[in-house]
Amino acid sequence: MSGGPYDTVRVEHTERVARVVMDRPEVRNAQNLRLIDELHEAMSRCDADPDVHVVVLAGEGPAFSAGHDLKELVGPDSDPGLAERRSTPEGRFEHEREYYFERCMAIHDLSKPTIAEVRGHCVAAGLMLACMCDLIVAADDAVFQNPVLRMTGAAVELLVEPWEIGVRKAKEFLFTGDAIDAAEAWRLGMVNRVVPPDDLTDATMALAARIAAMPPVTVRLVKRSISKAVDLMGKRDALDFHFVLHQFAHDTATARRALEERQRKGSMKEVFAERDRGFES
Repeated sequence: MSGGPYDTVRVEHTERVARVVMDRPEVRNAQNLRLIDELHEAMSRCDADPDVHVVVLAGEGPAFSAGHDLKELVGPDSDPGLAERRSTPEGRFEHEREYYFERCMAIHDLSKPTIAEVRGHCVAAGLMLACMCDLIVAADDAVFQNPVLRMTGAAVELLVEPWEIGVRKAKEFLFTGDAIDAAEAWRLGMVNRVVPPDDLTDATMALAARIAAMPPVTVRLVKRSISKAVDLMGKRDALDFHFVLHQFAHDTATARRALEERQRKGSMKEVFAERDRGFES
């Protein structure tokens, strides 16, 4: 299978394992639409390749992903065509459904086992993306956060936290927007293993190789069975329900005023500084 070519993603192949790497380190692998498109294609092709038994998802540079690339949506560098598509509630709903909900769920629903290799910042939509994978191996410098409530948003499009860290901790995590480190993420059950940063890729690939040595059909069937069990608990319906609430939140008076203010800011650095003002520990 070809590894591309892609502009924002690269695919590395070892025996029975494909490592898909988000490659926008200059913006901490913030997810613009091109990256989301290319990641979707790369992951789908890995899933269809009979020589690939396990897929690893990683980020180039010091961060896994800082979330969605908001510069594409607001501010002086926003995309006029995208702004036009999102200019109505129904247009924004369909755009976010396609790119932020369905593309993530496509990773969640891959038939093959997936492992997120997480270092540094794993924030908002970056956390959502990592949690689409079956397993997470984190460097001990990893930081997990979903501060979107501070920006008047109803978290992100897929509310994964109740399923990842439990109801009470999910409420605390989201209501405060505070970060947790890799050790706490492991204690809560969101992360499978925590390793030193220098060992992260080797440890993740070793785990992938161990899983890849299993008969592929058995792993795929058990993955499907576990996913079905969680869906019967209501996960998929809950994700659908939250997506609709997330869309409603865009059109509240509070969110509209905040968006207008963000569009007046000179840079995303100012936006994030305003987001976190008053929440410093």
